[in-house]
Amino acid sequence: MKIVAYQGEPGAYSESASQNYFKEKITLSPSTTFNDVFLKVKKGTADFGVVPIENSLYGSIFETHDLLRKYSFKVIGEAYQQINHYLMSDKKYEMSKIKKIYSHPQALGQCSDFLNSLKKVSVLPVYDTAGAAKMIAENPGNAEAAIASKRAAEVYGLKIIKGNIQNNSENFTRFLVISKNGVEVKAEDAKTSLCFELKSMPGSLFRALSVFALRDIDLTKIESRPLKKRAFEYLFFVDLKGNMKDQKIINAINHLKEISQSVMVFGSYEMGKTYRS
Repeated sequence: MKIVAYQGEPGAYSESASQNYFKEKITLSPSTTFNDVFLKVKKGTADFGVVPIENSLYGSIFETHDLLRKYSFKVIGEAYQQINHYLMSDKKYEMSKIKKIYSHPQALGQCSDFLNSLKKVSVLPVYDTAGAAKMIAENPGNAEAAIASKRAAEVYGLKIIKGNIQNNSENFTRFLVISKNGVEVKAEDAKTSLCFELKSMPGSLFRALSVFALRDIDLTKIESRPLKKRAFEYLFFVDLKGNMKDQKIINAINHLKEISQSVMVFGSYEMGKTYRS
């Protein structure tokens, strides 16, 4: 049976994304940090890892970008998971009674409108949404609450105080599926993910993007990350429509290598499906 590592406790959104993507029976391996997910894949204690890369309301998860480059793993798939946040506690407290609310920083950001409407409530970040729910369940009777998934409330026996508290109902997180090995992609509607470091010269970014534009290759995302070894210089992460088997994609990447300091291709994979809660 395939072992799939994800960040968080049982009931985390990453767990739902893992189950939705693989569908078949899998063994789930909860992990405390994103780095733990990558380490499990590296050591072979997990066959795959599922990690969030961006959220439609809160933006990119930069730690995942950095870890992709650090470990040089292949991206073999993606999934878009709808995120519905719930406020929960050991009892169905009145809102005026709640003293503290815990959740992952991303979840807190996605629920900022709701949280800003509250008075005299401390909002505290923790490592995981489901971890926040678990913490409340283990320490009942303090008029404290967690923001997590509906499944987390079921897993830890908590009462839902208020549902769908995210800023927008169309709240989705894109998850990537990582592995040591790539996959053969037959579908024409494939995506390819890569990153590149530019040479320090005028117009370098324009030249880099031109290798795709001149070949009518559609870039679905471009993200910059600072290079730790050189201040105020950047690494660029790109997602594009196309398969590494396509000749125009091969030509574009070869051209990019000629004008870049380095290029790392994470792989081609089928475009992900959207899963609604």
